[in-house]
Amino acid sequence: MKLGDVERLRGELAEFVGDVFGSLPRQDQRRWGACYLRGLMLDGRRKSIQPMAERLPDGNMQALQQFVNQSPWDPLPVRRRIARRLAEVIRPQVWVIDDVSFPKCGRASAGVARQYCGALGKRANCQVAVSVHAATDTASCP
Repeated sequence: MKLGDVERLRGELAEFVGDVFGSLPRQDQRRWGACYLRGLMLDGRRKSIQPMAERLPDGNMQALQQFVNQSPWDPLPVRRRIARRLAEVIRPQVWVIDDVSFPKCGRASAGVARQYCGALGKRANCQVAVSVHAATDTASCP
């Protein structure tokens, strides 16, 4: 999305943030949560903090970084609220559990182990991620 498109959605996004981040104890945490979501919605290959902050008119790299990895808030109520909102829209008929592997050279990345790597079809150093998707014949959402 272009910045103008995201700005036009600011009212709807504020409502979403108020609902989903309602469990966050501080107003500044909710503010940076909204900014972070707008950064994720914007066009751009890299969705890490620095490039997102550079694309946002109110982006502040330090504040976004602190929101993501240092701010003391429990992600469980946020995830739970998002899951409930999605289940209301999708009305899942099935839950799909899937795994994907990421081959890695060396063992420096978190979670790397010598294990079966589906991407390579053999045992190798890799990371494995497991996902759960709510699904119907016409929709799927992690």
